Amino acid sequence: MNIKIIGVGKLKEKYFKAGIAEYSKRLGRFCKFQIVEVPDEKAPESLSQAEMDEVMAKEGQRILEKIKDKEYVYALAIKGKERTSEEFAKEINQLTTYGHSDITFVIGGSLGLSPEVLKRANTQISFGRFTLPHQLMRLVLTEQIYRAFTIINGLPYHK
Repeated sequence: MNIKIIGVGKLKEKYFKAGIAEYSKRLGRFCKFQIVEVPDEKAPESLSQAEMDEVMAKEGQRILEKIKDKEYVYALAIKGKERTSEEFAKEINQLTTYGHSDITFVIGGSLGLSPEVLKRANTQISFGRFTLPHQLMRLVLTEQIYRAFTIINGLPYHK
């Protein structure tokens, strides 16, 4: 089982890095886990819609270059489907049962994901309607992936 998170931009804060490192280590007993960073597109604060679309397209192309055809892709999107931790664990378990051993999660840049990335995704997942910093979202997602594996394996962490 291979789990990959593709994120736009670099993780800067030590406390996020430490949290992700801890959950990455814990995930090692269940899967091969990796985080792939793609460069964010530099953009000033006030952009026209056309400029925003261009930034998302460039970041989207970088993301798509990191996704292989066989990968099952979750796009993190506010408009995606919300799941409970138990539902998420069941979904991951079913994917592996039916031959999807390569699962990729995509976290976009500050403007979100391009239409091309959303089109490539097999499904969209939402962690609620809040806007969260992308670095924090990486930590939350990594923890939820770990939680899913503990649920699948009947371990007490989830409670």
